[in-house]
Amino acid sequence: MEEGDNKSSNQLAVETANLEEHFQGWGEVILAADRILRWEKTWFPPAIMGVVSLLFLIIYYLDPSVLSGVSSFVICLCLADYLVPMLAPKIFGSKIWTTEQQQRFHEICSNLVKTRRRVIGWWKRLFVLKEEKPKMYFMSTISILAVVAWIGQQVHNLFLTYLIVSFLLLLPGLNKRGIITKYVGMGKREISKLLKQKEKKNE
Repeated sequence: MEEGDNKSSNQLAVETANLEEHFQGWGEVILAADRILRWEKTWFPPAIMGVVSLLFLIIYYLDPSVLSGVSSFVICLCLADYLVPMLAPKIFGSKIWTTEQQQRFHEICSNLVKTRRRVIGWWKRLFVLKEEKPKMYFMSTISILAVVAWIGQQVHNLFLTYLIVSFLLLLPGLNKRGIITKYVGMGKREISKLLKQKEKKNE
């Protein structure tokens, strides 16, 4: 068991080191984005919503086709990938990192690797469920996709994308402030109460 844990820890360390090396030119930008997403200042959440709202208003006004939108997004990514490593040191003004900055950068990369592992783990569990309980897999998949399709039919695509992007950008700050944990806990308690009431009625 310990050998497996050590192997997993070593693999995590290697993947984290590789990711740190890959994002080395983006270090200052990633740390700045981390401070914004974790709401280190009180005006960061309204600023995030303002920028996202402005961006989606521009998209709504221009009303690009899917192909134009995807092409423009990829162009922005290519420009950022080329320009950010060159411009970041000049903008942030320092090429020397403090120990605290390096440690935070390491934590961010480690969290990204862990998140990727969780997603892969969920994906693998889905296929395990498909093999072990095919009926349950079929019913749950069809039900979830039907609900998603219904929501997509009721809500405008751009507005739904706006809500999803806004939630994902606010999620780190909400998580840091304990808001997500608070409401998830409330939801669990309410579900437990409903289940207990149902059991009492059945008795």
